[in-house]
Amino acid sequence: MPYAGDRLDARHAIDQLEAILREVAEELAGWRSRAQKAEAELKLRAASGTPPVRHPELESENRVLRQRMEGARTRVNDLLQRLTFLEEQARENGGHK
Repeated sequence: MPYAGDRLDARHAIDQLEAILREVAEELAGWRSRAQKAEAELKLRAASGTPPVRHPELESENRVLRQRMEGARTRVNDLLQRLTFLEEQARENGGHK
């Protein structure tokens, strides 16, 4: 049977992972909404023959958001590795008792 500390570590890792995933999901919803608006604008411009407009401030924001997403991916991967390790430890400890 796993130690109580192992279960707490695993629960903490799961809680962290869930928090990160909620944050990523919220950001993704915002990106999706903005992307849909931009696509609609591009379709209107294309239909009217107007060339697309570049938005340097949005391009800069997108770069920052991509960096944040990469950081979130790294944190999620780290937590998944930690959780896998804790699960393996719990199995090993359970097998030796």
